[in-house]
Amino acid sequence: MASRAAPAPARHAAPPPAAPAGDVATLPVKHHGLLTLAVMMASIMQILDTTIANVALPHMESSLGATSETVTWALTSYLVASAIAIPITGWLAERIGSRNLFIWAVIAFTASSLLCGAATGLGEMVLFRAFQGISAAFIGPLSQTVLMDINPPSKQAKAMALWGMGIMVGPIMGPVIGGWLTENYNWRWVFLINVPLGIITVILMLWLLPSRPKTDRRFDLFGFSMLALGLASLQVMLDRGTQLDWLDSTEILVEGAIAIGCLWMFAVHMAWGRQPLFDRSLLGNPNMSAALLFMLVVGMVMFASMALLPPMLQQLFGYTVLDTGLLLAPRGFGILVSMAIAGRLVTKIDPRYLMVTGASISTYSLYMMTGWSLEMSWQPMVVAGLVQGLGMGLVFIPLNMTAFATLQPRHRTDGASLLNLSRSIGASVGISAMTALLGRNIQVSHSDLASHITDSSLSTIDSSVAERLGSVGDAAMVAINGEVNRQAAMIAYIDDFHAMMIVNLIAIPLLLLLKRPPGTASAPVHIGE
Repeated sequence: MASRAAPAPARHAAPPPAAPAGDVATLPVKHHGLLTLAVMMASIMQILDTTIANVALPHMESSLGATSETVTWALTSYLVASAIAIPITGWLAERIGSRNLFIWAVIAFTASSLLCGAATGLGEMVLFRAFQGISAAFIGPLSQTVLMDINPPSKQAKAMALWGMGIMVGPIMGPVIGGWLTENYNWRWVFLINVPLGIITVILMLWLLPSRPKTDRRFDLFGFSMLALGLASLQVMLDRGTQLDWLDSTEILVEGAIAIGCLWMFAVHMAWGRQPLFDRSLLGNPNMSAALLFMLVVGMVMFASMALLPPMLQQLFGYTVLDTGLLLAPRGFGILVSMAIAGRLVTKIDPRYLMVTGASISTYSLYMMTGWSLEMSWQPMVVAGLVQGLGMGLVFIPLNMTAFATLQPRHRTDGASLLNLSRSIGASVGISAMTALLGRNIQVSHSDLASHITDSSLSTIDSSVAERLGSVGDAAMVAINGEVNRQAAMIAYIDDFHAMMIVNLIAIPLLLLLKRPPGTASAPVHIGE
């Protein structure tokens, strides 16, 4: 009787690393502290560059021969390239090795930073910033994955707390560092400062960084093409929508249609296609799915508030760039404190309790900000920022730990990529939406306030007298109009804070969809278990 045919060989050249038994790291390493330092340096460099160049844009215009509108492509190219590259991080890490990809990403980021600092024209800057965005896209997920891999389960919460501190504090410090470098040296140092840090990071990684086994993972070209085109169109639409007046622009309509069509085809392909870009079990994991949805909200609220506050403090309250940085620093201090606390408590208390508490505190901080006025001192800003930082830290670490707790180690890089992508999309949507709402409400509020400016409401200035005074009267009316603009802008900012508060409040029930991860303290919360 003929023997049965031998089974076909497996597609993978090497099996993915399995979770080791006991409290042992997936990839144990020597000199754990030095490697952690190198990973954190790479991560902080990458996250700083999402905001550090913003304050340098006005100084870059004359040097690069650009206008105030075209110079923003230096930011758009970075964001679009990063959004396109993030989804393939997991596939590349398995094909060429996570160690090789991480090291080459840091090398490329350092080299592109040097090129950005040496750029002589806008075209060069846009191209080099795109290269920088691609390399930065790989650094974010890989840094998170490495810290999970080199730490045993009992220390992963502390590792995520350390990683989260850099991720959350980096965007706050970016404009401050960028402003200081631009004012005291030159805008080129905003990019050149990465070069020595990048060289040190590469040396440490060449010496210490371990690697996962390589696998022969199939590349989903159609899925990636649809996702990349959809994300690129969405990012450009969000970045340019305010400048082009949104739906009144043909360009925005075309970009919106492409984004909707391509992302819809990607979703259908993920559900029914053969061997899609991401393992369906990853997106079918309830903890990961809920974490992705809430990470969108975290990105919207965190990055939108960070984008709104610096111009508000500088333009309406007259603070300098450095003073603005000092006023925003308590938010970073609150994040550091609460992340340190969350890192210790996340295995002792049901993480959902920590996340709901943190989200509630963050929502309350936004409520505090709705009571701001142009007559207040700096104390309310510091207090609200500190409270918001405390809330953010209590959400970020438990959210990441809960998302990764039920994932296999081989899915960590893809999971980290999706979480980073979700936060990035949330940030883009939040900043664009809040900026558009701000502009609209400034116009509405200005019209409402101006309708109340009459001769009877002005106790010291009569419009008929002002007309006879010539230039002096004109100056008085300009001053009145300027004050109306300030008050209208303040009202619009308060409306934005109110909108973010509502979004945050509505999103809190998403946290109840999460399941309590194994290894954490039990709690009398049964929803989602």
